[in-house]
Amino acid sequence: MTSRLTDEELERLLADPQQRHNPLLPALEELLKRDREQRERLERLLRISDCSYDMARSQTDDLLHQYDRQLRRLEKITRISDRYQRSLLELNEQLKKAALRDPLTGLANRRLLMERLGDELERCRRGGAPFSLVMLDADHFKRINDAFGHDAGDRVLCMLADTVCRQLRGYDLCARWGGEEFMLLLPETGLEQATGMVERVMQAVRSLTLEGDRQIPLSVSAGLTSYLPDEHVDLTINRADGALLQAKHNGRDRLLVVPH
Repeated sequence: MTSRLTDEELERLLADPQQRHNPLLPALEELLKRDREQRERLERLLRISDCSYDMARSQTDDLLHQYDRQLRRLEKITRISDRYQRSLLELNEQLKKAALRDPLTGLANRRLLMERLGDELERCRRGGAPFSLVMLDADHFKRINDAFGHDAGDRVLCMLADTVCRQLRGYDLCARWGGEEFMLLLPETGLEQATGMVERVMQAVRSLTLEGDRQIPLSVSAGLTSYLPDEHVDLTINRADGALLQAKHNGRDRLLVVPH
């Protein structure tokens, strides 16, 4: 096995006086010179390569740091956006509720009532059973306002709303029609069944009293009718309203049923 001569060993051989007349001496000197030049070039390339690697690594580290920072910012923005979206959804639900509910009693307002009436009309057209409508009105409500103030009147309306709703089924609807008037929508309910329900409502209201300087008994008058197939719903509403007016004219605290 042969071993490679080092530069120092080659230089000593070339400087040996005995090799002065060796015909290969110039060629060997030239080869040694080129070998040194090539190694110097290689070393420079290695240094350049090392610098380039260090720069590339530094740039990569900077990019990763920037990426992590941007990712954290994006995650923060996403969390803020999620909270904002939830707030918007909650606000939308509140606005929807406010648009469909009476602010005092929490009952459905006219808008929601008319939407439900539209659903019932569509169901009837598909062959469903007719529904019944009831118009309720608090008796002597103006006297309560005049004698005890509007705050007392508001308490009465809330008491009536709560009492009426507790007598209804889950799919029935009690809406505030206006002032001290309420309307009941009773789906798939004929006059006989609706009559019993309204009488229970009126009896529950009779058990209420307005507490103050003196106890004031409460009562309601009611007009009841059923929807007739193919008629305009306004006619049904007017029929129930007319029955209510007649019940109040007949002495209040009573129910008048109008079949058609």
